[in-house]
Amino acid sequence: MAAIYKRELRSFFHSFVGWLFLAATLFMMGIYFTVYNIMSGYPTISYVLQSIVFLFILTIPILTMRVLSEDRKYKTDQLILTAPVSVGRIVMGKYFALVTVLAIPTALIGLTPLVLMRAGEFQTGISYASLLGFFLYGCLGLAVGLFLSSLTESVVIAAVLTLIVLFAGYIMAGLCSMISSVGTGVIAEYLTKALYCFDMIGRFDALSNGYFQVESVAYFVTLTVFVLFCTTQSIQKRRYSVSGKGIRLGTYSIMGIVAAAVVTVLINLGLNYVSDQYTAFDVTANKLYTLTEDTKEMISGLQEDVAVYVLADEAAKDEDLDKTLQQIRGLSKHVTVNYIDPLANPKFYYNYTEEEPAGNSLIVEGPKGSVVVDYNDIYQYDMNYATYQYTLTGYDGEGQILSAIARVTAQEQPKFYLIMGHDELAFEESFLKMLTKENLVYENLNLNRVDEIPEDAQGIVINAPASDYSEEDVEKILRYLDQGGNVLIAPVWTNTDMNDFAKILEYYGVSLVDGLIIEEDRDHYYQTPYWLFPDVEDTAITQRVSGGSVFVPYASGLAYEEDADDLLYKPFLTTSSNAFSKQEIFDGEDCSRSADAVDGPFVIGLGVEKNVGDGVISRAVLVSSEQIFTSSADKVVPGYNMKLFGSIVSSLAERESSVAVPVKYFDIGYLTFDARTVFVVGFVSIIVLPLGCLIVGLVIWLRRRKL
Repeated sequence: MAAIYKRELRSFFHSFVGWLFLAATLFMMGIYFTVYNIMSGYPTISYVLQSIVFLFILTIPILTMRVLSEDRKYKTDQLILTAPVSVGRIVMGKYFALVTVLAIPTALIGLTPLVLMRAGEFQTGISYASLLGFFLYGCLGLAVGLFLSSLTESVVIAAVLTLIVLFAGYIMAGLCSMISSVGTGVIAEYLTKALYCFDMIGRFDALSNGYFQVESVAYFVTLTVFVLFCTTQSIQKRRYSVSGKGIRLGTYSIMGIVAAAVVTVLINLGLNYVSDQYTAFDVTANKLYTLTEDTKEMISGLQEDVAVYVLADEAAKDEDLDKTLQQIRGLSKHVTVNYIDPLANPKFYYNYTEEEPAGNSLIVEGPKGSVVVDYNDIYQYDMNYATYQYTLTGYDGEGQILSAIARVTAQEQPKFYLIMGHDELAFEESFLKMLTKENLVYENLNLNRVDEIPEDAQGIVINAPASDYSEEDVEKILRYLDQGGNVLIAPVWTNTDMNDFAKILEYYGVSLVDGLIIEEDRDHYYQTPYWLFPDVEDTAITQRVSGGSVFVPYASGLAYEEDADDLLYKPFLTTSSNAFSKQEIFDGEDCSRSADAVDGPFVIGLGVEKNVGDGVISRAVLVSSEQIFTSSADKVVPGYNMKLFGSIVSSLAERESSVAVPVKYFDIGYLTFDARTVFVVGFVSIIVLPLGCLIVGLVIWLRRRKL
């Protein structure tokens, strides 16, 4: 086998075919690698591999078409077939030579994460899982091409047949989806299941999306082995075609192929019945498909029955959403999941809502009522202002489901009022959804239109007012706080006179340090010295962001006296000792220390408990940045600012634990490269490497032609 392997490998690189395969693969890889990873900063190579896998449809037929068919055409296969080596070894020798050619560009792609991870946080797990899927996909394609090459003497027919089969495997997922959407009934169902067995790209995508499934790996491996077995049977039949045992051997070949097919099917079917707990692993850096501890704790503690209805045919289910539902169902016997086919039962939703929900929407029913979770809320889309199109950025399945279960089982929903009327910064929709997911009710409150803060207020939120409060408004808030009210305040330093608003901070013994904080410690800021990465202290509020980072742009320091008898302070966000506060600092100005600079460290996140008498406690949380609770800041540390916001309001609602899970972003942050790096990497990967392969191959081919 070793001699055949070496002979085949030399033939690939002594001709132009092997070098052409390398050049084409590296060229396409270089283009997508430069665009996705270097220019756009995507922290995974899975996008690159998903974009170039279609190339196998064209390159594998060219690489494999001559391996067996040309030997058969020129009768050189007789020398091999009469050699003292088994047919299996012949096939494996040729196949391993093909795999080696594929392994070279795969290995080069596998080196890129070692470079990318130096530019920021990188999705290593997804990248290498996708690389494994890419390699296994190619190995199966090579086995198919080798088998079809053994069936004919024509290299053209072998190439065309391989192209057709690989193209069918590439489009099979879309074809199955089309049949499911158009056809109904038993025939369409079984036809879809049968065709799904040939869905190669679906298995590759499963490995590239961060949910590593053993059954996808087993699919590629078992099918590759089966196709190689069929190749040996095809050659074996020709090897003894002149013997008198041809009919008997043909019978044995058919029986062997049938037996191998049965074993292949049984292995893959068997893995489908094994729990995902043992065969599937979340390899995403942000644990996109893993339930949080809050979810596990809440669902495991359910004492009442909850039914989840999915408005979709199970054959057309959303795979990511189904993974989450099945994990939740596995945590408690009180949770049931049922798929309702809208075609078979079109009026099912009438009992829960008047408006027809989108396909794959959820209806969660419990003892306290029902909640409709629209499918459009399961995923988060953000506007890409470069293309003016919405792009998929996050998955919120777990958060929406947990919030719905909390609402249909909860005894009450605390109410928060968002203070308006002083140019406060309005919360974006994603942060308002977090309040709902925390099973809280919120309402805007203009202090100019009320005499008092409503009695049903569990807490109030004052978010970055840009104009001063009136004395009457301050009195309304202080009277509410004197009764044990709770408040979240995001005060901001401004040149505008805010003397009356400052009285609300003084109620808790707090004041703002003049100026914006500048960090000199490179580990404590992002790109610009006033975009801060503060230290996250270990407190009850920060348990949900433990191990992560919070992004706080344009912050001011919070000053307070620590020896007050009726006040208890708990700092939870602090700067380094190298920070200082500077007045009159704007984008693009000098960030060096000035004469009026105030040295740090500073507290920029503070929890306060004030004893207002008779054992009544008023709680306040202060975060001195107007941008911290915005989606743009949240994306820098995907999800952690949102987690902090949810934890704060949950603590002010006086809950022992949070019932909200923030959106899980698909990306963990973008990589950053300077213009010189972009040019050098693009030039080397797109021009130098592919062109080098072509030149070397051309030189070798020309020299052999002269010989």
